[in-house]
Order: sequence, then structure tokens, then C-alpha cells
Amino acid sequence: MSCQRCDKYICVSCSTPGAVGFLCPDDAKERVKIHRPTFAKSPFQAAPVTITLIAINVIVYLGQILVPGFTNSLFYANVGPNYEAGSILRVFTSGFAHSESQITHILFNMYSLFVLGTIIEPMIGKLRFVLLYVLSIFGGGLGVLYLAEIGTSVVGASGAIFGLMGAYLVLLRALKLDASQMYVLIGINLVIGFLPGIAWQAHVGGLIVGGAIALIYASTRRREKQLQQTALIVGLVVFLGALWVLANENLALM
Repeated sequence: MSCQRCDKYICVSCSTPGAVGFLCPDDAKERVKIHRPTFAKSPFQAAPVTITLIAINVIVYLGQILVPGFTNSLFYANVGPNYEAGSILRVFTSGFAHSESQITHILFNMYSLFVLGTIIEPMIGKLRFVLLYVLSIFGGGLGVLYLAEIGTSVVGASGAIFGLMGAYLVLLRALKLDASQMYVLIGINLVIGFLPGIAWQAHVGGLIVGGAIALIYASTRRREKQLQQTALIVGLVVFLGALWVLANENLALM
């Protein structure tokens, strides 16, 4: 969960009930009067970004079903920057598109997004969650770019979902909570990813980037380390961008 005032994420034992939501120890010292909440928040109130992302994915999927050729303008392929399908924009559009022939693709991803998002978003806050999700999509694209055969095309939010899995694992360990179930869940899904027709490369890329972002969040969660957190996130973005440019320059020479 996250502090209602400063948006810093806190563990359950460190939280103090506030008039609305929960407060971290620092902000709890400054409270005037505390009332224990008497009702639970709706999913949209607790995790508005998560619900919005699910809605966007569903809308895009409906567009794929209803508009002929729409998917062709969304998928990403590791073919280099000289082709539209290999552009950086396609990395992100492909993260909101899904297989038209397998409805289980979007159902599984949206269920996973709901479960993980409604846990992680309240923990780290809306802005940090957006960064985690978007950069995990990009991490999935980098995984395809570096690990898949040239010309491999992909769609799906799986890279972002694995990013959330990796992030939640890191956060659990940072809070010294039992992470054994997450190890099993990630392991099972990684193995499933090697089945034919599934881009395991996107899973690996998303998992690594999501875990790295959560590690930054966890190691700089104190208020006095917010500037350091920003600098590390910017540094990670620059590093990922450099990896993108390097790989695409090599593809352009082929």
C-alpha cells in the first residue's frame, strides 16, 4: 500500500489508518485526528491506472475484431527501424493488442493485470505504476529484439505482465514477506512461454526490466532518497534506449 499524503509505499505493519487511506510513519506524526476506515475502496478507487489499462486493452481488442487490418497497424516485429513494424512506437502499440484468434490470450493477460495491478499500484502509487508498466512493455520489446529470430512479430501485454510479476517479487523480498508463491508462479509461466506460438523473449525482457525498476523503488523508498530514485529511473531509461539504438543499428546494416 502507499501513503495517502506522500505516495511513498509502506508495509502493513508500518501503516497508520488515516481519515482517508493510510499514512506512513512520518506523515502519521503530523495527523490531527485519525478515523479508521469503515468501508473498502472499489477497484477503480484503489487502482485507477490498472482499471484504465484494462479498459484500453479491451477497447483495442474490440477494434481488432471489428476493423479489418487493424492488427497489422499494431504488431511489432524485430525487422529494424527501416520498416514501420520495427519502429519504437510499434513496441508500445503491440503491448495493447492481442491475438484475435485466441480470446484466452487477452483474458489471461487482463486477469493477471487486474490481480497484480490492484496489489502493486496502491503500494507504489499511480505514477510509479505507469512507469513500471510502460517500461516493462519496452523491456519485452527489447527481449524480442535481442533474443528472437529476425522477423519475429508479436502482440500482447505479456511483457508488461511479466514486468509486474518481477516487480512484485522484488517488493515482497524488500518487505521481507514470503515470496515463495511468486517464484513458483513466475517459473510456471516462464516454462509455459516456451510452448509454440508464444514469445518467451518478451516475457524474459519484461521480467528483467520490471524487476530492475522495483529494485530501484525499493532501495530508494525513503523520502530523502526521492531525487536518487528519479536519477536512477532516468539512468535506466537512457540505458534501455541505448540498447534499442544499438540493436537497431546492427539490424539496419544487415
